Amino acid sequence: MIIGLLKEPAFETRTSLLPEHVILLKKMNVELIIESGAGEKAFASDEKYKAEGATVGNRQEVLQRATVILSINTLSESDIQSAKGKVLIGFFQALVNAKLISNWAQQNCVVFSMDMLPRTTRAQSMDVLSSQANIAGYKAVLLAANLYPKYFPMFMTAAGSIPPAKILILGAGVAGLQAIATSKRLGAVIEVFDTRPAVKEEVMSLGAKFIEVEGAADASKAGGYAVEQSEEFQQRQKAKIAESVAKADIVITTAQIPGKKAPVLITKEMIGSMKSGSVIIDLAAVTGGNTECTKDDETVFVNGVMIVGNSKLPGSMPSDASKLYGKNILNFLQLIVNKEGQLNLNFEDDLVLGTCVAHGGAVSNDRVKSLI
Repeated sequence: MIIGLLKEPAFETRTSLLPEHVILLKKMNVELIIESGAGEKAFASDEKYKAEGATVGNRQEVLQRATVILSINTLSESDIQSAKGKVLIGFFQALVNAKLISNWAQQNCVVFSMDMLPRTTRAQSMDVLSSQANIAGYKAVLLAANLYPKYFPMFMTAAGSIPPAKILILGAGVAGLQAIATSKRLGAVIEVFDTRPAVKEEVMSLGAKFIEVEGAADASKAGGYAVEQSEEFQQRQKAKIAESVAKADIVITTAQIPGKKAPVLITKEMIGSMKSGSVIIDLAAVTGGNTECTKDDETVFVNGVMIVGNSKLPGSMPSDASKLYGKNILNFLQLIVNKEGQLNLNFEDDLVLGTCVAHGGAVSNDRVKSLI
């Protein structure tokens, strides 16, 4: 079987597989053909892929020769015409692009959207959301440290003492936990809010203070994802967050709900209570943002507070982001490729079934289907 690796759109720096992954494909008895330039923004030249045994061709050759096609981002209409009946694997954001998935299904494509992977223990090695969120949390803190006009750690000098920066992190998922760990290394004082009481122990073990709000909706059956909260809880949450925002020098927000607009956790009034020179890094900008003032891919100033809307921080570390994403993909491929290197779509496997959003000429995922 041949797997095809497409070159990503101009805005994307990552790639689905690096040259170092080719040897692992060989062990699976699978060949790789890449579109010329597919890895160049991740510092992987065509020559490096060739040296590992991959074939390099143009886009049409990849689309026509490969049985399985890898692309982080969605494909164009002309691509799909050339890829009828193929297996597509990528980070397609199926809940946002439901109509697009429906169109691909009509072309008899089998579509696996990695953002739909069930978040279970067995799925951890394939969880692209986690591997990329880890990078986002790390880079968010470094970006904040670069933009914040003061020190992060406490300094005691002959010229006087500098207090440590106070950081508020909203959301203790993978991105939030990495942000805590990175902030702690830089010497900041950290407070963390999350609707899930179960993460309190993890937060405290990393050296941060956990802000508790009673009455959160049970998220234990949401497959590791956040859930919507009641109006009453949101009011209590708002009051608690307002107290912490007013004291914070830096706020990092990570709260998102799959397929829905990001919850607004920070109002204009809260931003008005912050000190001039404070920084907000909003990692949920692409789905509307966690503040009332966030603009995706933009930096705005409100009353002297800098609000950075950036959901693309994993792309600022393209080498490691691609390395981790590629390993996630390789682990997933092992579920759908047999020992002889042939495609084996076992829909009795809960991970294969959960990740697949289209097969048999129709949208197969109920959540995606309900959005069409």
